[in-house]
Amino acid sequence: MSADGGVSPDGTEIFEEHRPVLLGVAYRMLGRVADAEDVVQEAWLRWSAADREQVREPRGYLVRVTTRLAIDRLRQLRARREAYVGTWLPEPLVTDLAPGAARDEREGAERVVLAESVSLAVMVVLESLSPLERAVFVLREAFGFPYAQIAETLERGEPAVRQMASRARRHVEERRTRFDVDPKQQRDLTERFLKASVEGDLEGLLSLLAPDARLVSDSAGKAKAPRRVIVGADKVARFLAAIGPQGGDGVFGFRFLELNGGQALLATYDEAPDTVFAADVADGRIQSLYLIRNPDKLAHLTGQGD
Repeated sequence: MSADGGVSPDGTEIFEEHRPVLLGVAYRMLGRVADAEDVVQEAWLRWSAADREQVREPRGYLVRVTTRLAIDRLRQLRARREAYVGTWLPEPLVTDLAPGAARDEREGAERVVLAESVSLAVMVVLESLSPLERAVFVLREAFGFPYAQIAETLERGEPAVRQMASRARRHVEERRTRFDVDPKQQRDLTERFLKASVEGDLEGLLSLLAPDARLVSDSAGKAKAPRRVIVGADKVARFLAAIGPQGGDGVFGFRFLELNGGQALLATYDEAPDTVFAADVADGRIQSLYLIRNPDKLAHLTGQGD
């Protein structure tokens, strides 16, 4: 508020009210927290310079600006990611539950929708959509914007937007890993996974993995990790049993935290983030295991977890 109790002339309060939604849109579009924050900062500059008296609906205006900026940024990032060493995974996002989610929305069906829209399984598939298709999917599926508003945002006809939404939804459903959103089950499996991995318990690991389990790792060539996807419970279990905590002068530690709407495990070395383990769980088994070791994607996790 301004000194006289009114709305500040630069529109700060209005922008801050909608910042969580803007960050939620930008992160789902770009897959990196820093890139999302850059886009939202640029949206703020646009907002502060705009003739706000002509803006009838600030939320719609800000989402429109943020989405267009994110589309431009995504097109720039695509070229860099083509040269990425190994598999590219989204930067893990600490969630409670997700950007743009009010506390009274974090129960039941809405929690499931939010968790799915920001899960690693979905974020990985979104990378294979075109920037426009990704924008339509994010705005419609994650935030429930009407087709007419999405069409205005993207400067496309509503029939075309509906077609893109249908195509994107079908693409995601066909390619994403099936998973259950049950925090207690995820925590239990994560704890059992930690115990089996630390002990090098091959049979214990096999009991937790689905027969066609996949291990997907991202290190950008900056840490030891497989550059190709490992497929099959036996191969994944043998790899995990072999790596375990390695020797050295430092101290390994483990913390549990919620990442991208699901339970995850953060391994630390001398208190610094070293590896994130996140799993897609279905039918009581791990379907996909994500191993993130790129230090650039872990620095923001310092001090996180329990």
